[in-house]
Amino acid sequence: MNPQIEKKFNLAFNIFLVCGMFIAVALTTAFKLRQPDVKAFMLLLAGFGSLMGVVNTVMSANGHILTFVFGFLDVLIGTIIYLDNGIYGNFALHAFYFLPMQVIGFRQWSRRGAGVKSDEGISKVRARRLSGRQWLFLAGGLVVLTAVLYGILYGVERLATTRSAVSSLSQEKIFLDSLVMSLNIAGQVLLSFAYVEQWYLWILVNISSIVLWSHAIVIGSGSGNAPVMLFKYVFYLLNSLNGLRIWMKLSASGQADHLDN
Repeated sequence: MNPQIEKKFNLAFNIFLVCGMFIAVALTTAFKLRQPDVKAFMLLLAGFGSLMGVVNTVMSANGHILTFVFGFLDVLIGTIIYLDNGIYGNFALHAFYFLPMQVIGFRQWSRRGAGVKSDEGISKVRARRLSGRQWLFLAGGLVVLTAVLYGILYGVERLATTRSAVSSLSQEKIFLDSLVMSLNIAGQVLLSFAYVEQWYLWILVNISSIVLWSHAIVIGSGSGNAPVMLFKYVFYLLNSLNGLRIWMKLSASGQADHLDN
């Protein structure tokens, strides 16, 4: 693709993603503000956080250092929201893992050339690739982490229900929840250290999340946010596919390297 055409395509695509999510968040927020006993400030804060998350993913797809500025805002707001709602597991995950990883990612990308100003604009991060051994460690780690999280969430579900056994539908939901959490944890590591292969994980995250929120809509569980969450992850999936395309091109042009280089 001609560089000028590709630049215009990326700009138009990014505007489409951000504007689409802005409309979805604005409509959902306006609807919920009309409901009784709503915490207006927290609702508006959550909507702003969702937009920061979208901008964060768009920036990461384009290898821009501001990825971690918007990511920090997104995670910080998410931490506040989870704490306010008493969801302490996700609060701890955001506060003690995802938040520090934004700082680590900013430093790592800076060392790999992201954010340097020149006549051609602000430079993108120099991507790198996983070796075969690192792929094996990643796959093994994902299997173990998913199994551990499944066991924890299954135990929590057993304690929360009066039934003697967890239903098959609930087990499917628990597995998807465990898988999405594992992929998010691993994906954040690969993102922070600028690995191209992060996009394979984000694609799996987004597909799993689409299935998860579709399942929530079908069985009528969760809050009224399920439709907008489904819409959000459809946009995230489109962005991940575009991110993979951009980063693979960087790799093919010789701008990516292995850790041990």
